[in-house]
Amino acid sequence: MASGDHTNCTRQTTGLRYWMLRVLDECNRVSADFEPVPVHDLRVALRRCRSMADGLLALDPDPNWKAMKKAGKNLFQRLGGLRDTQIMMEWIEKLTPDQQHVARAILSASVQSPDSSGQSGEDLLLSTQKVPDSTSPAAFDPVASSLLKILSAREGEQKLEAQEALGEFDRKQWRNWSKSLPARAGRFRLGSALFKHLALERWTAARRLHSYALRNRSQSAFHQLRIGIKRFRYIVENFMPTEHKAWAAGLKETQDLLGEVHDLDVLWVTAVSSRVFPDPESRRRWHERILGERAKRIDRYRAIAIGPHSLWGIWRAALPQGEQIHALATKRMKLWASGLDPDFSHSERVASLALQLYDGLLASGWKPSADLVSARSSLLAAALLHDVGKSKGQKGHHKASFDLIRSHGNPLGWNEAELQHAAIAARFHRGALPTRKHKSLCDLLPNEQKVAIQLSAVLRLANAFDTAHDGRIHRIYIMENGFAVGQTSRRTSNDGIMRRAGAHDPLVIAAEGYSPTSHSARTIAAERHLLETVLRRPVLIKAAKSVVRE
Repeated sequence: MASGDHTNCTRQTTGLRYWMLRVLDECNRVSADFEPVPVHDLRVALRRCRSMADGLLALDPDPNWKAMKKAGKNLFQRLGGLRDTQIMMEWIEKLTPDQQHVARAILSASVQSPDSSGQSGEDLLLSTQKVPDSTSPAAFDPVASSLLKILSAREGEQKLEAQEALGEFDRKQWRNWSKSLPARAGRFRLGSALFKHLALERWTAARRLHSYALRNRSQSAFHQLRIGIKRFRYIVENFMPTEHKAWAAGLKETQDLLGEVHDLDVLWVTAVSSRVFPDPESRRRWHERILGERAKRIDRYRAIAIGPHSLWGIWRAALPQGEQIHALATKRMKLWASGLDPDFSHSERVASLALQLYDGLLASGWKPSADLVSARSSLLAAALLHDVGKSKGQKGHHKASFDLIRSHGNPLGWNEAELQHAAIAARFHRGALPTRKHKSLCDLLPNEQKVAIQLSAVLRLANAFDTAHDGRIHRIYIMENGFAVGQTSRRTSNDGIMRRAGAHDPLVIAAEGYSPTSHSARTIAAERHLLETVLRRPVLIKAAKSVVRE
């Protein structure tokens, strides 16, 4: 157990509140001397808070999540250089044991002040170099000496930067967030399917990085993989207690292995850039030593992460599968929208009416310009999210909705094109009619423009049906020959043949709860225009007092 951890050993050791309070505790600890362990612990606490905020932001749009992430990121990054330097000094000791820890002690204590004999720390270090222990395989290494000297000087400068960063960190605001944000997080049940969907999203991103790293084998690729696994691990650790109990050891091992790979990569780059090698032979020897340690960790990672019984497969098997992924993505979007939309029940009614209208149009023979399932998904998303912009104010909220949907990103199970069409349809659910020259449409291909306009037309009319936000109109039908389309019993003409509506015949929409004399009727009459343009036929709205059904 690290020093200072004993004070928390009886408390809960997971969850947002624990880690936010841990940040404040670690700020007090680290301020004494910015030694390696407190610096590491503070960065770990900050990273966990930011990772949890990132996950909860996908479910809860409260702006304080972003503010907390930003505050934590600033301090975390400004401690990063110091932490890297301290890790490199630790690695030098691991790679050149015995005398190296003595050398570091001499540098740390005496490099800037002579001892009583008049020798500086550097002179003492050189004197130890002249009398190596020939019986030790780790006799003093001049490369290590030079690196330690450079890193010790750098560490002193970085501690000053870290002290400044810590002074600028607003602890009072952080403490306030430590009360309000965990309360918001508490609204979401740990272990719920929503968190499993979020974990699958992180798993998918990390798994993609895993495949790339094994193909590319670059320093950057393994570093990004390490970050991806961290993000996955923190979601599991803090929101999925059952799975974390089973996976904790494997998650920690993979992260540790890749972390050490990154440390070794940084050490080599630093050594090369610092020009500490006196000759090609010393450079070769150090490179082989670092590559050897690196290879051990890569080989171990491959052993546990590749094959039919790999950790990746074990993790994936416990996460959402098949159609459940799309359903959970939709549920997440609804949850996010409900936090922004002041009348989300209205948006849910509009979504229901929009899908009724869309399905009725398909049954009547209309064919949209996109894949049927994709277009329907986009329409559902557009209807559910069309009023999220009201969180920014009523005026121009359709434009704000467009911006919010585009910036939110698409959850796993939704593709980028579907959400793009949804954003555009939400943009045009009111206000000016969409044209191909509009800036939100002009960069799309002609067929994509057509899809977006078609979906906008359906959403616009569906929204008009609930313009009063009272739910009076709750069911609509596309009518042919006096019957709702899609039914087997249909009225026939005198010769016994059912008459299909002609291309120029009005499309009749019957709406339960509709009154032609209501205030809503004027809005509905105006908003049907775009659908008439899309269908190239007139649209007639009438009250549905009795609809024939099977």
